[in-house]
Amino acid sequence: MHTSTAVDLAARAGGVVRRTHLLRHGATDADVRRWVRGEVFTRLRDGVLALPDADPLIVVAARHGGSLACASALRAHGIWLWDDAARVHVWLGTSGRRHDHPGCRCVSHNDAGGTAFGIVSLVQALVQVAGCLGDEVFFAAFESAWRKGLLDTARRAEVRAGLRAGQRRLVDLARPDADSGLESILRLRLSRLGIRLQSQVRIAGVGVVDFVLDGWIILETDGRENHDGSSLRHKDLRRDALAAAQGFTTLRFDYAMVLYEWDLVEAAVLARRRGRPA
Repeated sequence: MHTSTAVDLAARAGGVVRRTHLLRHGATDADVRRWVRGEVFTRLRDGVLALPDADPLIVVAARHGGSLACASALRAHGIWLWDDAARVHVWLGTSGRRHDHPGCRCVSHNDAGGTAFGIVSLVQALVQVAGCLGDEVFFAAFESAWRKGLLDTARRAEVRAGLRAGQRRLVDLARPDADSGLESILRLRLSRLGIRLQSQVRIAGVGVVDFVLDGWIILETDGRENHDGSSLRHKDLRRDALAAAQGFTTLRFDYAMVLYEWDLVEAAVLARRRGRPA
């Protein structure tokens, strides 16, 4: 087999290939030994080879025994997540076997199917996240994928069908206009209190705000990266003043407050609805 053919076969799976796959396509044992000696491939474990420029996370998943999955796959698909960045999630399929490897902190997934190497589909990764990391991580990821145009009607229905019955309401609640995962989480948490928000509302003279509650309370969520400079702080204060001049009041919450001080956020929203300071 020509070297370029072997490289192409590996590249189709994210840069990792089984020795047996190469042999089935016409390679010989001598070819494989030559490619390893020539550093065309690196041997990951018995019978598994990787290209030198293969994605490092796909390589970790292959060492573990399968495909990049769940939260790790969603990040590879460009989806926003706020949890579990330190661990690599790996789909092993129904009967796959995990392999110990140095520094392993992998999370194994054994949902149905026969795994290969590479990255699981977006739909499969979303369903895996819902079962592994829970409602909020799933909801933010689902809205992020929808916002990016990666979930058409058929794929949204496929995700919904793959969820547990109690989680399917999350798909029904989801919207495609959330500007950030932080907005998604805030809206989901308030919905559990029976609070419904208008999302992405344009206010004359102010611009588009994240949410409006009860027609007069503006809720804004500020991501970690958005408010490092004094000029941006001034812009926010000016927007709040312009809104106040029209009878609105603004509550502004940052990343840490929404994710880690939710009791304070909830108390502030409920108190403002009652018409008194929190």
